[in-house]
Amino acid sequence: MANYKSYGYQYETSPRKLQPEYTPDKNPYKKKKSSLSKKKTTNKKVNNKPVSKKKSKYNYKPVMYIMLAFLMLFTISYRNSLINEKYNEKESIKAQVSAVQKENEQLKVSIENSLNLSSVEQAAEDKLGMQKLDNNQKVYLDLQKKDYVEPASEKVIIDDNLSWFDRLVQKLTQIIK
Repeated sequence: MANYKSYGYQYETSPRKLQPEYTPDKNPYKKKKSSLSKKKTTNKKVNNKPVSKKKSKYNYKPVMYIMLAFLMLFTISYRNSLINEKYNEKESIKAQVSAVQKENEQLKVSIENSLNLSSVEQAAEDKLGMQKLDNNQKVYLDLQKKDYVEPASEKVIIDDNLSWFDRLVQKLTQIIK
Protein backbone atom coordinates (compact mmCIF):
# COMPACT_ATOMS: atom_id res chain seq x y z
CA MET A 1 0.00 0.00 0.00
CA ALA A 2 0.94 3.53 -0.36
CA ASN A 3 2.44 5.65 2.34
CA TYR A 4 -0.38 7.83 3.75
CA LYS A 5 1.25 8.81 7.00
CA SER A 6 2.65 12.07 5.66
CA TYR A 7 -0.82 13.19 4.55
CA GLY A 8 -2.67 11.91 7.52
CA TYR A 9 -5.14 9.16 7.67
CA GLN A 10 -6.88 8.67 4.34
CA TYR A 11 -10.47 8.42 5.58
CA GLU A 12 -10.21 10.77 8.52
CA THR A 13 -12.64 13.71 8.20
CA SER A 14 -12.73 15.00 11.73
CA PRO A 15 -12.33 18.78 11.77
CA ARG A 16 -10.17 18.56 14.86
CA LYS A 17 -7.56 16.52 13.11
CA LEU A 18 -7.50 18.55 9.87
CA GLN A 19 -5.28 21.61 10.04
CA PRO A 20 -5.53 24.35 7.43
CA GLU A 21 -2.50 25.03 5.27
CA TYR A 22 -2.83 28.83 5.85
CA THR A 23 -4.32 31.10 8.45
CA PRO A 24 -7.09 33.37 7.19
CA ASP A 25 -6.87 37.14 7.76
CA LYS A 26 -9.18 38.71 10.25
CA ASN A 27 -10.16 41.56 7.90
CA PRO A 28 -10.24 40.35 4.27
CA TYR A 29 -10.84 43.91 2.88
CA LYS A 30 -7.74 45.40 4.46
CA LYS A 31 -4.76 45.83 2.14
CA LYS A 32 -1.83 43.63 2.88
CA LYS A 33 1.36 45.52 3.57
CA SER A 34 4.54 44.35 2.07
CA SER A 35 7.17 42.84 4.29
CA LEU A 36 9.43 45.89 3.83
CA SER A 37 6.82 48.31 5.10
CA LYS A 38 6.18 46.05 8.10
CA LYS A 39 9.80 46.11 8.99
CA LYS A 40 9.99 49.87 8.73
CA THR A 41 6.92 50.54 10.84
CA THR A 42 7.72 47.93 13.41
CA ASN A 43 11.27 49.16 13.85
CA LYS A 44 10.19 52.72 14.60
CA LYS A 45 8.15 52.96 17.73
CA VAL A 46 7.14 56.09 19.52
CA ASN A 47 5.55 55.66 22.91
CA ASN A 48 5.22 51.95 22.24
CA LYS A 49 2.93 52.61 19.28
CA PRO A 50 3.88 51.86 15.71
CA VAL A 51 4.18 54.95 13.46
CA SER A 52 2.14 54.64 10.30
CA LYS A 53 2.36 56.69 7.13
CA LYS A 54 0.00 59.63 6.73
CA LYS A 55 -2.81 59.03 4.33
CA SER A 56 -1.47 60.37 1.07
CA LYS A 57 -4.80 60.04 -0.67
CA TYR A 58 -7.69 62.00 0.73
CA ASN A 59 -11.21 60.98 -0.06
CA TYR A 60 -12.33 63.63 -2.59
CA LYS A 61 -15.73 62.12 -3.39
CA PRO A 62 -17.72 63.91 -0.65
CA VAL A 63 -16.07 67.21 -1.54
CA MET A 64 -16.90 66.70 -5.20
CA TYR A 65 -20.51 65.82 -4.34
CA ILE A 66 -20.84 68.93 -2.19
CA MET A 67 -19.38 71.09 -4.97
CA LEU A 68 -21.67 69.49 -7.52
CA ALA A 69 -24.71 70.11 -5.31
CA PHE A 70 -23.59 73.73 -4.77
CA LEU A 71 -23.16 74.17 -8.53
CA MET A 72 -26.63 72.76 -9.18
CA LEU A 73 -28.21 75.04 -6.57
CA PHE A 74 -26.33 78.03 -7.97
CA THR A 75 -27.54 77.20 -11.49
CA ILE A 76 -31.14 76.92 -10.32
CA SER A 77 -30.98 80.20 -8.40
CA TYR A 78 -29.36 81.97 -11.37
CA ARG A 79 -32.09 80.66 -13.68
CA ASN A 80 -34.76 81.87 -11.24
CA SER A 81 -33.16 85.31 -11.10
CA LEU A 82 -33.22 85.51 -14.90
CA ILE A 83 -36.88 84.51 -14.89
CA ASN A 84 -37.64 87.22 -12.30
CA GLU A 85 -35.85 89.85 -14.39
CA LYS A 86 -37.82 88.91 -17.51
CA TYR A 87 -41.06 88.92 -15.52
CA ASN A 88 -40.31 92.41 -14.18
CA GLU A 89 -39.53 93.62 -17.72
CA LYS A 90 -42.82 92.16 -18.95
CA GLU A 91 -44.76 93.84 -16.17
CA SER A 92 -43.13 97.23 -16.82
CA ILE A 93 -43.93 96.93 -20.55
CA LYS A 94 -47.53 96.02 -19.66
CA ALA A 95 -47.75 99.13 -17.49
CA GLN A 96 -46.37 101.28 -20.32
CA VAL A 97 -48.84 99.76 -22.81
CA SER A 98 -51.79 100.39 -20.49
CA ALA A 99 -50.66 104.02 -19.99
CA VAL A 100 -50.41 104.55 -23.77
CA GLN A 101 -53.83 102.93 -24.31
CA LYS A 102 -55.38 105.19 -21.67
CA GLU A 103 -53.83 108.25 -23.32
CA ASN A 104 -55.14 107.09 -26.73
CA GLU A 105 -58.66 106.74 -25.34
CA GLN A 106 -58.48 110.24 -23.86
CA LEU A 107 -57.27 111.63 -27.21
CA LYS A 108 -60.11 109.87 -29.05
CA VAL A 109 -62.65 111.43 -26.69
CA SER A 110 -61.14 114.89 -27.13
CA ILE A 111 -61.14 114.48 -30.94
CA GLU A 112 -64.79 113.42 -30.90
CA ASN A 113 -65.64 116.45 -28.76
CA SER A 114 -63.77 118.79 -31.09
CA LEU A 115 -65.52 117.36 -34.17
CA ASN A 116 -68.93 118.26 -32.78
CA LEU A 117 -70.93 120.36 -35.33
CA SER A 118 -71.45 123.27 -32.96
CA SER A 119 -67.75 123.45 -32.10
CA VAL A 120 -66.85 123.36 -35.83
CA GLU A 121 -69.27 126.24 -36.54
CA GLN A 122 -67.89 128.21 -33.61
CA ALA A 123 -64.29 127.71 -34.80
CA ALA A 124 -65.22 128.69 -38.38
CA GLU A 125 -66.87 131.90 -37.25
CA ASP A 126 -64.18 132.87 -34.72
CA LYS A 127 -60.93 131.83 -36.39
CA LEU A 128 -61.80 132.05 -40.10
CA GLY A 129 -64.45 134.79 -40.08
CA MET A 130 -67.03 132.70 -41.94
CA GLN A 131 -70.77 133.46 -41.86
CA LYS A 132 -73.99 131.55 -42.45
CA LEU A 133 -75.68 131.90 -45.86
CA ASP A 134 -78.21 134.67 -46.40
CA ASN A 135 -81.07 134.65 -48.94
CA ASN A 136 -79.26 137.14 -51.20
CA GLN A 137 -76.24 134.82 -51.42
CA LYS A 138 -78.29 131.94 -52.79
CA VAL A 139 -78.41 131.44 -56.58
CA TYR A 140 -80.92 129.08 -58.18
CA LEU A 141 -80.21 127.32 -61.50
CA ASP A 142 -82.77 126.01 -63.97
CA LEU A 143 -81.62 122.80 -65.60
CA GLN A 144 -83.31 121.53 -68.77
CA LYS A 145 -84.50 117.97 -68.76
CA LYS A 146 -83.16 117.15 -72.22
CA ASP A 147 -81.34 113.87 -72.75
CA TYR A 148 -78.03 114.30 -74.48
CA VAL A 149 -77.29 110.58 -75.01
CA GLU A 150 -77.72 109.29 -78.61
CA PRO A 151 -78.86 105.74 -79.29
CA ALA A 152 -76.51 103.40 -81.16
CA SER A 153 -77.11 103.32 -84.96
CA GLU A 154 -75.24 100.14 -85.69
CA LYS A 155 -76.15 96.65 -84.70
CA VAL A 156 -73.61 94.98 -82.48
CA ILE A 157 -73.26 91.20 -82.77
CA ILE A 158 -71.53 89.21 -80.13
CA ASP A 159 -69.80 86.18 -81.64
CA ASP A 160 -68.98 84.33 -78.48
CA ASN A 161 -71.65 81.63 -78.82
CA LEU A 162 -71.43 81.03 -82.58
CA SER A 163 -69.61 78.06 -84.07
CA TRP A 164 -67.09 78.50 -86.88
CA PHE A 165 -69.64 77.43 -89.48
CA ASP A 166 -72.18 80.06 -88.29
CA ARG A 167 -69.52 82.77 -88.46
CA LEU A 168 -68.67 81.78 -92.03
CA VAL A 169 -72.31 81.98 -93.02
CA GLN A 170 -72.67 85.46 -91.46
CA LYS A 171 -69.63 86.80 -93.28
CA LEU A 172 -70.88 85.49 -96.59
CA THR A 173 -74.28 87.11 -96.04
CA GLN A 174 -72.61 90.45 -95.20
CA ILE A 175 -70.57 90.32 -98.38
CA ILE A 176 -73.61 89.54 -100.55
CA LYS A 177 -75.69 92.39 -99.10
